[in-house]
Amino acid sequence: MQKKSIRNLSKFAVPLMSKERFFKEKKTDLRNDFQRDRDRIIHSTAFRRLKHKTQVFVNTSGDHFRTRITHSLEVSQIARTLSKFFNLNEDLSETLSLAHDLGHTPFGHAGEEVLNYCMKDYGGFDHNIQTLRIITILENRYYEFKGLNLSIETLDGLIKHNGPVKDLTKLNKILGNNFFKKKIDFTLNSSLEAQIASISDDIAYNSHDLEDGLKSGLFNLNHLRNIPVLNKIISNHTKRLKNYSIDLVIRQIIREIINEMVRDVIETTKKNIKLYKIRSLNNIYKTKEQIVAFSEKMKKFDKEIKSFLKQKMYFHKSVNSNTNYGKKVLTKLFFKIKKNPKKYINIKKYSDSSTERIICDYIAGMTDRYAINLYNRIK
Repeated sequence: MQKKSIRNLSKFAVPLMSKERFFKEKKTDLRNDFQRDRDRIIHSTAFRRLKHKTQVFVNTSGDHFRTRITHSLEVSQIARTLSKFFNLNEDLSETLSLAHDLGHTPFGHAGEEVLNYCMKDYGGFDHNIQTLRIITILENRYYEFKGLNLSIETLDGLIKHNGPVKDLTKLNKILGNNFFKKKIDFTLNSSLEAQIASISDDIAYNSHDLEDGLKSGLFNLNHLRNIPVLNKIISNHTKRLKNYSIDLVIRQIIREIINEMVRDVIETTKKNIKLYKIRSLNNIYKTKEQIVAFSEKMKKFDKEIKSFLKQKMYFHKSVNSNTNYGKKVLTKLFFKIKKNPKKYINIKKYSDSSTERIICDYIAGMTDRYAINLYNRIK
């Protein structure tokens, strides 16, 4: 079964058999290397915690708003659709999609801002690098090694979630110099599977943050009419309000937005493969430009929708009130725990890092409600 899958993959795909892992392991006939990677992510403690971590609305705000885990699942669904169309390694795209947010703090980007400030004298904090700490150091599920021992191709895709890494300063400060033992070439482009996971992240949070914002009442459909792409979609669907509920109309609008963005990525990527004369997987790694991309029209939409969401949602006073509370909680926890770390943390469970980094790892791993409950106990 696996051999048949290998033959059928596109010449641009990452093969189903990984080059290597950091620690050698026995192969299995039941799953390919990237299915194993995906399963390790799903079974990890960090992945389960995403259920109670903020996407935009603090997890305690309501049951139907998205959290990091629902966002990650939605990203993986979009990524598999795109990977299937191009006959790529779907399991790798899915793995990268499910893992990309493992390093997020409680209270979303507000929590990341706080930890970066608290760690300013100790290397700083970055949620993408924290994902790497989790999968290589902090998850402890095996006798033979720390971390999840994921394939090199999966590590490469997570490291380059935002493209090739030009400045290694923060990576080296947080993980250590030459942490990946020269197994990763940071200057090369990422695989198409990694590029697909990255753009699927954009598609998912743009569309689904719109849905959550509309459902929460922070803005309404009329506020969106001046945004290119959206105006026509909204006009087509608001005619249905006579016969259908606003909730159903919103869901249909979001479905169509996702569909439009996915189709745009497919058409643009096909053009880019021709434009950059992509003939092999090696060509992909050596190409300087992102091959999986939006058209200029969709880039403009992407920029405008991000600007709209920032203004109407992310910086809305009710959202800000909760995120400011989250900042207060995490700041208090960091400096309180720092006074007596052993009272709160089993230091032996963590790596041979500085006390500050261990505290940072501990807080970054918290769910929203765990952080709030601990804050209420010690304030």
